[in-house]
Amino acid sequence: MQYFAQISDPHLSSLEGVRARDLLSKRALGYLSWTRRRRFEHRPEVLTALQHDLDQFTLDQILVTGDLTHIGLPQEFRQALTWLQGLGDPSDVAVIPGNHDTSVASPWQDTFALWLDYMVSDTVVGGADSLSAVYPSLRLRGNIAFIGLNTGCPKPPLMSTGTAGEAQLARLPALLDSARARGQFRVVYLHHSPLPGREKWRKRLTDAAQVEAIISQHGAELVLNGHGHRSHFEELASSDGTVPVIAIPSASALGLHHGRAASYNCYGVERTANGWELTIESRDYDPASGHFNAGETKQLALSRAAASIA
Repeated sequence: MQYFAQISDPHLSSLEGVRARDLLSKRALGYLSWTRRRRFEHRPEVLTALQHDLDQFTLDQILVTGDLTHIGLPQEFRQALTWLQGLGDPSDVAVIPGNHDTSVASPWQDTFALWLDYMVSDTVVGGADSLSAVYPSLRLRGNIAFIGLNTGCPKPPLMSTGTAGEAQLARLPALLDSARARGQFRVVYLHHSPLPGREKWRKRLTDAAQVEAIISQHGAELVLNGHGHRSHFEELASSDGTVPVIAIPSASALGLHHGRAASYNCYGVERTANGWELTIESRDYDPASGHFNAGETKQLALSRAAASIA
């Protein structure tokens, strides 16, 4: 059996030393949100407990599904890089941006270039100078193909929508089909929900219908997202069979708002005669003890045609 984990929306920033000129944009609203509320909710001690909990597992990959920063300042990207290095080597940790990371257009070298080794596909040689040159990404780990989509891009104030865009969506079917032909378990991970109507209008994925249609037509074994800071489990019908679509809460939340304390998921994947067995274990933060503990466990049998488990 192979194992991997998904964590999301850590909102790492302390936002110390922010200058007035840093806030002459949409960032001003994000900074106000941080100082009034989010700095009390997203706590470094929760992330310390998260790293201690992850240390007990042997994982083929850790997926970080966006919103490492709060207002996307270069200093936040540097802070996030240090945190990523504590999680593991770039080959073991895969990152996609969230809407907070991309809220304002910023110089590449000061921001995403710092995370490049944690974002790129296995086969990339040389540097990239834009997110469009990185995604969709593909990492192959044994029987699992991890396919990352970027849905983060600058949006107007008060909007936290995402867009995958035509270029990524044009390349996604071939990635899904080739992984299927290799008999691999396909994990698609992105920040926003790929299911239309699951998020508020100002927080939605604008081309969710197109993403959903591609997965329905070309298949996948698992789709993961963050963004909403809450747990969701739904199923999407596809040409290859049922596809679980799973969202998780923030990895750093104390649970002060609506009781949504930090949580992350560990997944186990094993090939069977009829397809795949997927084990999903929630690891939930307990504010009283300051530790993450085992939560709900699900086991799913995903039936697949012989061609998809060759």
